[in-house]
Amino acid sequence: MSRHRFYCHARWRGRYGLAKRRLEAEPLCRMCKDEGKITPATVVDHIVPHRGCEVRFFDYENTQSLCKAHHDSAKQFAERRGFSKAVGVDGVPLDPLHPANRSA
Repeated sequence: MSRHRFYCHARWRGRYGLAKRRLEAEPLCRMCKDEGKITPATVVDHIVPHRGCEVRFFDYENTQSLCKAHHDSAKQFAERRGFSKAVGVDGVPLDPLHPANRSA
């Protein structure tokens, strides 16, 4: 079975599903907020990739609200590279794992 099968499940998409509850509780993009911006969230993202694990998929605490732009670019970059390249309004990288924030 595909790991994407959970996205069609009522526990995710339904009237009281996890995705709807997350977007209602957190209507703004978390990554935009970290950057000092206010952007409506349209995507519910798994903080730790679920990789087909049903328990991780339906763990509300493992989700965050993001805008589509962050979900489709910055989040994917961070998962591949191991750190986020987002910077705050002061130009300093926000992620403590960013190479610029690592101690020499």
